[in-house]
Amino acid sequence: MNFRVLKKIKITDTKIAVAFLAVTLLLGGACWWAWEQYITTPPYVDEEQFPVRGIDLSAHNGYVNLDAAAAEGYEFIFLKASEGATHRDDNFVLNYQKARHAGMKIGAYHFFRFDRDGIEQAQNLLRSVGRRPLELGLVIDVEEQGNPKNIPLDSIKARLALMVEYLNVGGHRVMFYSNRDGWEKYLREEYNGMPLWICSFNDENAGIDDWTFWQYNHRGKVAGIRGNVDLNAFSGSRSEWEALVAP
Repeated sequence: MNFRVLKKIKITDTKIAVAFLAVTLLLGGACWWAWEQYITTPPYVDEEQFPVRGIDLSAHNGYVNLDAAAAEGYEFIFLKASEGATHRDDNFVLNYQKARHAGMKIGAYHFFRFDRDGIEQAQNLLRSVGRRPLELGLVIDVEEQGNPKNIPLDSIKARLALMVEYLNVGGHRVMFYSNRDGWEKYLREEYNGMPLWICSFNDENAGIDDWTFWQYNHRGKVAGIRGNVDLNAFSGSRSEWEALVAP
């Protein structure tokens, strides 16, 4: 085989490699665009139907200006207080003070660990919150993401039941946060009818009718907060909201 033939083969191989790379990048870009436009795009939330809006924060949101968020119309906030049996959110106390100064109604949430004792988790949450008033009560965040995968379902439910009972005996208002899968697997059978903060990115709210708060967007933009922030809506009317948060 002469040099010209070898050179032609090398040029052809290079063209094929370049074409393959271009097609790969094009397909990758198309997938990213489809994800942005159709999968992660939040649903339309009618302001007349859901007039009361809020946000939720944890330490990963960094330092925030909640006076600016409140001025933009956000009236309530859920703050991460704790996780598992020992972890406490680094910004909970500061965020609570800022939310109180901004006049926002406040709830505190605890990320429930499948592999930790329920009573210890309840005690950790209560120690984190202390005597701070919470118009929206305490929330238990129950979801598989961020939890170990090898914990038996019966053990998870038993630990969750201990946490709920401990808080209820103490007279605390308890709400659950989860998505559809978490609701169906961990909550519906035992806690149907209790207040629910549902995470759903479609207009049907994951097919669940009985919910109190709806987290409908993980990528919201709010004054006073850098980066993305979770957006939420209250399920009822203005008068129902005022009845809920009344002393």
